[in-house]
Amino acid sequence: MKAIVCKSYGPPENLVLEEIEAPVAGPGEAVVEVHAASLNFPDTLQIQGKYQFQPPMPFTPGSEVGGIIKSLGSGIEGFAVGDRVMATPGIGGLAEQVLCKAPALRKIPDNMDFKTAAAFAMIYTTSYHALKQRAQLKAGETLLVLGASGGVGLAAVELGKLMGARVIAAASSEEKLEFIKQFNPDATINYGDGELKEKVKALTDDRGADVIYDPVGGDLFDQSCRCINWNGRLLVVGFASGRIPEYKANLALLKGASMVGVFLGRFRKEEPEAYEANFRELLAMYEQDKLHPVVTQSFAAEDYVEAFKVFSERRVMGKVSLQFNAD
Repeated sequence: MKAIVCKSYGPPENLVLEEIEAPVAGPGEAVVEVHAASLNFPDTLQIQGKYQFQPPMPFTPGSEVGGIIKSLGSGIEGFAVGDRVMATPGIGGLAEQVLCKAPALRKIPDNMDFKTAAAFAMIYTTSYHALKQRAQLKAGETLLVLGASGGVGLAAVELGKLMGARVIAAASSEEKLEFIKQFNPDATINYGDGELKEKVKALTDDRGADVIYDPVGGDLFDQSCRCINWNGRLLVVGFASGRIPEYKANLALLKGASMVGVFLGRFRKEEPEAYEANFRELLAMYEQDKLHPVVTQSFAAEDYVEAFKVFSERRVMGKVSLQFNAD
């Protein structure tokens, strides 16, 4: 089978698309024939050797896919060969087939295509966990979403609205803000000029945001510490800017605010029942037409370099996918 393989750390040009041995399902495992594989920001870090969890070389990146179960190992109940599924294998998704453990599989609704299936799991479970468990977002509070045009940012905007918050969507260009408006944020901010703090204060009667969702880090994190409301919660989701910032304790003291980490993988391990409950609720929201994942760019597998560059050049709006086993 064909797979995109990382043999040396560096830019996406270092990756190769080549034939490798197809996986075989062992006990509690399934092989999924991949139709669509989603790219995420951590994939771009992993191929550079910069992610907190690095698989041994060589490896195939890709943590979420949509496809069809090709074969099943022993001990798997509730699934059959031919089932349409979304899967979160953690690694190996950018290939024609991927090996998945049973807990990483979910059947998809009849009205969900494979690209949407590949784009669903990580962004929604991350943002829902952030807003529900970590921030305990309440109806009527003001939620500021940074990097709101990306996958997790858009999911946070959608979910924040569903949870009754006043949502301010922030991004680095007017083009991105126009894209975000399809999700009906209550207000928008263009921070492309480097100014965030005063714009947030102007939209909140100088109080600041109650909850700030930050997948960007860097200078925006620094400014967020200064435009958060009393008892505010600053959610640390990621560092797309490339700089991991430092939190000044005096600002937490003056604001009565909290910096709250959001780590989906650890949450899934430590609180599996809560994670599964979240996932069930999210799928129910989708089936009720309350959630609308947006895959804005879809590339053929051989165009993987261009797909990765959407991230490195910070052009992400919605989700990006690669196509395998095209229908």
